[in-house]
Amino acid sequence: MKPGKSSIDGLSRRKLLKLSPLVLLAGCDATPNGATESFLRSVQKFNDWVQEKVFSPAKLVPEYSEAEVTTEDGFRVNGKDAEDPDFDLDAWKLQVDGLVSRPGSYGMSAILDLPKRVMNTRHVCVEGWSMVPKWGGAVLKDFLSMVGADPKAGYLAVECADDYSTSYDMPSALHPQTLLCYEAYNKPLTLSHGAPLRIVMPTKLGYKSAKWITRMTVTNEKPGGYWEDQGYDWFAGL
Repeated sequence: MKPGKSSIDGLSRRKLLKLSPLVLLAGCDATPNGATESFLRSVQKFNDWVQEKVFSPAKLVPEYSEAEVTTEDGFRVNGKDAEDPDFDLDAWKLQVDGLVSRPGSYGMSAILDLPKRVMNTRHVCVEGWSMVPKWGGAVLKDFLSMVGADPKAGYLAVECADDYSTSYDMPSALHPQTLLCYEAYNKPLTLSHGAPLRIVMPTKLGYKSAKWITRMTVTNEKPGGYWEDQGYDWFAGL
């Protein structure tokens, strides 16, 4: 190993993720004065640090052939609630604020005007299943450029119509396969799958692919999220 080179360079992100649950399980017994919670938070921060170090913003995840795409009837629905949120799709706008030069409310027409990318990438759920849907939408990097997001900002936070929230490091948000997705299988998203707009981020676990997004904030203060605040890995990389 060369001097100054981290020993984590030789480990794959997937191997590191497999080790994380073992470390977390070691601290499951309750201890006084919040010691277990403090330990788990420390482990989570370490996991996030390691994953950020091994993440390559230029490295693409595999894209699959049409023959390998999950059939539409196998396109699974998953979320924190059993019911879809109740909101007016026709009145939907995406509120953008924070470290952007052009904050405001953006409708679907602004997003549809951006170049469209279609890709067959794997969606991996933390529960242990995966699928390969056919996604379509605008590259998030193009949208962030359009609204004048500060490219040196550290984070992007999103809020959703079902009160879900999550957040991302900016290199992951700017990854060329991160989509503002409005289609699946060459059709508009259904409400159950996040219509009118969702994040698709194949470099991360599925709980980072937020559905029904309504607000986006560019910030230098590290945000949390619905699952992240309950102890899930914040970086959640694959």
